[in-house]
Amino acid sequence: MNLDKLKTTDGIDVAGKRVIVRADLNVPVKDGKVTDATRLERVLPGVKALADRGAKVIVISHFGRPKNGPEADLSLRPIADAMQQLLGRQIAFGPDCIGEQAQATVGALKNGDVALLENLRFHKGEEKNDPKFAEELAKLGDIFVGDAFSCAHRAHASTEGLTNFLPSFAGPLLMEEINALRTALEIPQRPTAAVVGGAKVSTKIPVLTNLVAKVDKLIIGGGMANTFLQASGVMVGKSLAEPEFHATARDIMTEAKQKGCEIILPVDAVIAREFKEGAANEVVSVDEVPFDAMILDVGPKSVARTTDVLAASKTLLWNGPLGAFEISPFGEGTFALARAAAQLTKAGKLVSVAGGGDTVAALNAAGVTDDFTYVSTAGGAFLEWLEGRELPGIAALTREKVH
Repeated sequence: MNLDKLKTTDGIDVAGKRVIVRADLNVPVKDGKVTDATRLERVLPGVKALADRGAKVIVISHFGRPKNGPEADLSLRPIADAMQQLLGRQIAFGPDCIGEQAQATVGALKNGDVALLENLRFHKGEEKNDPKFAEELAKLGDIFVGDAFSCAHRAHASTEGLTNFLPSFAGPLLMEEINALRTALEIPQRPTAAVVGGAKVSTKIPVLTNLVAKVDKLIIGGGMANTFLQASGVMVGKSLAEPEFHATARDIMTEAKQKGCEIILPVDAVIAREFKEGAANEVVSVDEVPFDAMILDVGPKSVARTTDVLAASKTLLWNGPLGAFEISPFGEGTFALARAAAQLTKAGKLVSVAGGGDTVAALNAAGVTDDFTYVSTAGGAFLEWLEGRELPGIAALTREKVH
């Protein structure tokens, strides 16, 4: 992806133009009400800016995973109500995203108006990247703005297909995400550190392989650290691990050494005999885990060591927790390291970029999300970026097309 080819609408006259904005409006809805508007709060400033410049703004998004056509509980209508409250201006709602109803909604817009169209996935053509469906969407606009980084790893009609029919630009939220990730991975201030946690090595092999070639220190935590410890000859009792990936773990450690990347594994652990809230637990050295116990968090020595690594670093990339943070008291290692990263960031000593669903939940639980330099709400797209893969929804915005 030649990211330098990405263009924004800055400096373009959008007054009177119909601007289709692909957003990610996948927010939690309960009893017809949005319960967490974080994603809306992030994308709406870009929508408002276009409307303030006189554009007729048409927001499109998928929502959930409808099986066969429209489903009442997956309608975007409640989200239109939430957007209206946050924007403080009327939002027109289109009961379909293509066809006569969509055209009527868009046709009634005046300069500076905003419309939200119904769930893209109510049509099978969206996920199939059907050119006919993309063309129907394109009929509603003059310009396309891709502003959904979290959907950019999917080559769908509204992320990739639309760019074949309309002049296409990157939205401000998309640029924010890309610039944050480039700062952490492509053009970082060194030394650089990455924290990669989570349950399984198998889900993060491409991430680890890519990162050992990019960062100076790689801190591995969570269940995946157990597999690396096992592969190094350490007995981890009944802890979650993947013995079938020992060879992979050893290969990654070998490659890290060749690339000059130091892999940092836990030296002590919080163990318990049962996996439940408030379970009796103790701290032991990782080479003294009893055969009937499970590692559920990193211990204080590991936290101190990794905190020292962050203090000596200029850039941090974080994906995944260090322990079973959802169950008390096994989140303390993750929370302590997160607080240390937040303090270093606030002091101007560290650029910290984090992302992934569990990571965001852990940082929220630690109360430090707002103190990181950037926290991405993207899940799959964030991981695929860390793997060094091309994201179709971004690559499409960089290609020269004749419209």
